[in-house]
Amino acid sequence: MSNLLIVAVIIGLGILGFIAGRRRALVSGGGDKRTLHSLPVYYGANVGLSALVPAIGVLVVWLMAQPLVINNTVSGMLSEDNIAASGSVSLVMADVRRVADGLDAAIAQGVISSDEAAALEPETTDVRALLAGVGVALGADVSADTLRAAQRYRVMAVRGNLFKTLAVIAAAMAGFAASYAVTNKDFRARNVVERGVLALLIAAASLAVLTTLGIVLSLIFNTVEFFRLYAASDFFFGLSWSPSFSGRGGSSELGILPLLWGTLYISLVALLVAVPLGLFAAIYLSEYATRKVRSIAKPLLEVLAGIPTIVYGLFALLTVGPLLVSVFGRDGALGVEWMSGGTAVMTAGLVMGIMLIPFVSSLSDDIINAVPQALRDGSYGLGATKSETVRQVVLPAALPGIVGAILLAASRAIGETMIVVLGAGAAARLSMNPFEAMTTVTAKIVSQLTGDSDFASPEALVAFALGITLFVITLALNIFALYIVRKYREQYD
Repeated sequence: MSNLLIVAVIIGLGILGFIAGRRRALVSGGGDKRTLHSLPVYYGANVGLSALVPAIGVLVVWLMAQPLVINNTVSGMLSEDNIAASGSVSLVMADVRRVADGLDAAIAQGVISSDEAAALEPETTDVRALLAGVGVALGADVSADTLRAAQRYRVMAVRGNLFKTLAVIAAAMAGFAASYAVTNKDFRARNVVERGVLALLIAAASLAVLTTLGIVLSLIFNTVEFFRLYAASDFFFGLSWSPSFSGRGGSSELGILPLLWGTLYISLVALLVAVPLGLFAAIYLSEYATRKVRSIAKPLLEVLAGIPTIVYGLFALLTVGPLLVSVFGRDGALGVEWMSGGTAVMTAGLVMGIMLIPFVSSLSDDIINAVPQALRDGSYGLGATKSETVRQVVLPAALPGIVGAILLAASRAIGETMIVVLGAGAAARLSMNPFEAMTTVTAKIVSQLTGDSDFASPEALVAFALGITLFVITLALNIFALYIVRKYREQYD
């Protein structure tokens, strides 16, 4: 049974439990809901949630545990020669899963039977050609070791899915029966439901924290492995970025300083565009625009925040870059060759700045509007003009919040990828020229993990070291920004 069908079944049991629990409570109270301890809806919710929540919990745990159990079991069947030839266990297991999925597709299309799939031998059957006939392409011939592991993988997956279905439905039925049995007019259903909802809210909050913890731990473990293969001093203080996948990192130079410089340089250009335009837009919308103009201009400005970054990247590549070349190129309007190509720091910075305008303007607008009107009225009462009030009263009062908005926009700029990939180029260099191509940490993370690579090599593991470095930088900016905003809110709310 597919996961979607299992979810549909337990949702159906939950709905049935709601109806049955509500009806049983009313029957126990003689049809008069005034005799019940709680409203009828609480009795129904208790039975419905008792059927739904345990079943979903079992399903989620099973979906996380089953792949781990199967992978650990099947990986033990792989020979050392097979692992050494592929480079790592993860790459071999990827081939095993691909072959197993191909066998499932062949069985579903009627090409072979389940028994024939279990009895396949690479010596007598061209497995690669067989799977290619059902639309599963393999890069190399299937070894006997990989085929046996894939067959075992299939068997364990089928059995796991069967047991999963039985366990989830059993959990739903058990919760349904237990809660239905205790349902009567004296049962404190409201208290139980409210405690259950509180537990769900705590679980949701904990899930967000645990997800962050899982991300950090995955970065840390792989970063530690990277620093076992590559010196930390060369990584943090190296002035050259020149990875080479030949020789497992022996000739690679993986210094992060050129990438950090490109990241900060492009972000600085973006902020020089976004902060003045966004702040001026916020001042106009909050202090000068009429209500009608504000109701139209503010949503239109915030539309920029909803445009996908890949669209901004294409805009940088096809429009802004050629436009800058036409002005600063050899044959441009200025007659000097400051810019030799369309990909440059200035290209990515300008487009990224446009993308950040709604972040700065929207946050600044809300912060300026939060300044108490009494401050404005007091300034007007002392004879100040509107511009003087904005300049000498409103902006100083809103300055901590505005600084927080700018820092949040900066962290957004530092983490941007697609605009940099398409607009700034791929050259890792230390240069002050804004018309030269550069790259950033995020762009190199993408390039290091794109395509077939040896994930046991420093050139692949360096992506995790880059990621945790970027994580620390953006986390520090966000903490500082939230501290400033919180301090501002405590003062003026």
